Amino acid sequence: MAGDSVHILGISCYYHDAAAALLTNGELVSAAQEERFTRIKHDQNFPSNAIAWCLEKNGITIKDIDAVVFYDKPFLKFERILETYLAYAPSGIRSAWKALPVWIKQKLWISDHIRSELGFEGELLFPEHHESHAASAFYPSPFEEAAILTMDGVGEWATSSIGHGRGNTITLNRELHFPHSLGLLYSAFTYFTGFRVNSGEYKVMGLAPYGKPKYKDVILSELIDLREDGSFRMNMDYFGYGPGLTMTNRRFSRLFGGPHRKPESPLTQREMDLAASVQYVTEEIMVRMARYAVNVTGSRNLCLAGGVALNCVGNGRILREGICEKLWIQPASGDAGGSAGAAFLGWHRYFKKPRKVTRPDAMKGTFLGPSFGTNDIAEFLRSVPDYAGIADHPHEEPQLLEKTAAHLAGGKVVGWFQGPMEFGPRALGGRSILGDPRSESMQKTLNLKIKYRESFRPFAPSVAEEEVQNYFKLAEPSPYMLLVADVADDIRKPVDESVTGLDKLHQVRSELPAITHVDGSARIQTVNSKTHPRYHGLITSFARLTGCPVIINTSFNVRGEPVVCTPEDAWRCFMRTDMDVLVMDRFIIEKKDKDRLADPEKTMASLQPD
Repeated sequence: MAGDSVHILGISCYYHDAAAALLTNGELVSAAQEERFTRIKHDQNFPSNAIAWCLEKNGITIKDIDAVVFYDKPFLKFERILETYLAYAPSGIRSAWKALPVWIKQKLWISDHIRSELGFEGELLFPEHHESHAASAFYPSPFEEAAILTMDGVGEWATSSIGHGRGNTITLNRELHFPHSLGLLYSAFTYFTGFRVNSGEYKVMGLAPYGKPKYKDVILSELIDLREDGSFRMNMDYFGYGPGLTMTNRRFSRLFGGPHRKPESPLTQREMDLAASVQYVTEEIMVRMARYAVNVTGSRNLCLAGGVALNCVGNGRILREGICEKLWIQPASGDAGGSAGAAFLGWHRYFKKPRKVTRPDAMKGTFLGPSFGTNDIAEFLRSVPDYAGIADHPHEEPQLLEKTAAHLAGGKVVGWFQGPMEFGPRALGGRSILGDPRSESMQKTLNLKIKYRESFRPFAPSVAEEEVQNYFKLAEPSPYMLLVADVADDIRKPVDESVTGLDKLHQVRSELPAITHVDGSARIQTVNSKTHPRYHGLITSFARLTGCPVIINTSFNVRGEPVVCTPEDAWRCFMRTDMDVLVMDRFIIEKKDKDRLADPEKTMASLQPD
């Protein structure tokens, strides 16, 4: 072991959302996704940049690492892929012809790649994919013991697993195997409704309230055989992902009245109803699996991870139905979080170290990525033409919060760049775009002029934790924006229930119309004054001005790009949108009129040395 400390590096890559996580003496000290450094959304390549940053941030080199833990077993995954291609022969041959060379040249040799890429000579460990998810769910949780439920597309063979965590041990005792997959069922409908698989699933979830679940019985009778314990078998006659050609086939199209929607084409009521239907079925499966996990383990605590655990509507239903007493969801539930789970497995299973439960949890609010302080921001601003003078005028904390709150109350859109970057898909007040939830036009403005995305997409509220029950039907903290709950009756407004489809978007449903979805719900982030003091302070300042302790929070990026990481990333996003104000650390930058929608590449070129 290196010196007095044990350093374990967890890695996930080669499928989607590559990431690295570093544990030091059992503490998760750093974690980041590769996409934030390369600016390639969902970058799946070996996370060289994320690893280098983790090491540099903590003042160590690869020689100080005691073990590298990869988040799944490549040979077992290759076995599943090969067997699947053979089972679907000859239809699977074309996909095999494309995929196998990549496996043979790269993915099978991850051990050699880690050693050669990093110059690492120590211990390499390979837990199974769903073990990594389960570890990411239980070990950072605030529970001494808990039931564990993992759900995603597919790992090696497993697509869902149920297990139990106690102390420093995890046991998985039930699994659902490929091709029967809740994640792939949802992805099939993502593809069929015209969105991109592995990145558009949350769009389907957002679209669902515009429709009615008129196809749910067809799904349950034709596509899957669902059992009481949440397990199911899929009728593969309707799906194309077995041989790897497409998610669905012609029979699926005939079942649902025609071919899949082409990307970017107009949405019809059919897509809205399909989204509502698959969301209904997904929630039913999640609830049944969760109930079975709690019953079979005898635990009243439940931990969730895997990509399906990002379905915050389903998570909210598990909570509302009282299936468990306490629910904790890994905020980086997808493959990125597998890197952290793998590292925890190295610490507890390989090194056999005891577990110390941390409250509220061990994820540090997800603020595990790169951070830029006052001096860093000042140095950057001095390099920006026409804005250099701002570097000499950092604000004191009270003034910073009061001025920013006044901008929000005045209808301005604010880029908020503070402290460490979040780990996982949600911006939680480190790399966020903020707005006034009371505005009837803010949702449209943010979607069309800032985020450049579909108009139907809802926005999430950040609310002071102590105020949450005054505005939402939620009795639990939701620090990671992973629970959906209804807006409180006291602030709801009557609507015309005969309105259908996207016309629902134009109805004002509450006193906070910009964060109230068309079904009267919201995806809530509760903000705690101790764990997130500056962001809580901003919300409190906004409440003093407006009487409203709620603000809009969406990720600091535009459609098709990862969340910003560096001051340069934030500046580029600020300049290429209609954002009004950028607040970086203690500096407030108001966009000059002549710079509105300036060419970001030209602006950034001016920052480069000759």
